[in-house]
Amino acid sequence: MLREFTPHDVEHLVELDADPEVMRYISGGRPTPRERIERDVLPRFLSYHERSGDAGFWATIEKASGRFVGWFHLRPAPGSPPGETELGYRLRRDAWGKGYATEGSRALVRKAFTELGVRRVTAGTMAVNERSRRVMDKAGLRLARTVYRPWPDPIEGTEHGDVEYAIDRDEWRRRADQ
Repeated sequence: MLREFTPHDVEHLVELDADPEVMRYISGGRPTPRERIERDVLPRFLSYHERSGDAGFWATIEKASGRFVGWFHLRPAPGSPPGETELGYRLRRDAWGKGYATEGSRALVRKAFTELGVRRVTAGTMAVNERSRRVMDKAGLRLARTVYRPWPDPIEGTEHGDVEYAIDRDEWRRRADQ
């Protein structure tokens, strides 16, 4: 289940970002400091919904237990052209392998094309992040390109680049009709 974030989600985000495996391909396993979550991360998440209820970050809640398992986002990527949006996700390690990332990604891709009028959905990760790449494939996105960007603080695997996956509305419709 996806819901909007609230100011009460600080602890959830601190716990999520404290797991070295969750943060492996983001910060090399270093946790996000609580102060940064309180000052920057959560306010940014909340501001998306204040500006636009359509795009933003959503807390992911496991239906059976009601517990927080991570988050998803659907938002314009920095520098992206109009009509293009970026899909992203981060889940607790104990939620991995249960299909939540694929289910949430598919739901947001569908929302982007059926409700938001988006032309193209993209998602990205480090080339070496096989789990995330599998989710993108299962959600219907396909490898579009590999890019090599400078990382301010490189971590293991950055030398292999980042990958961008994408799907456009016409391709999504063709697949949905099959």
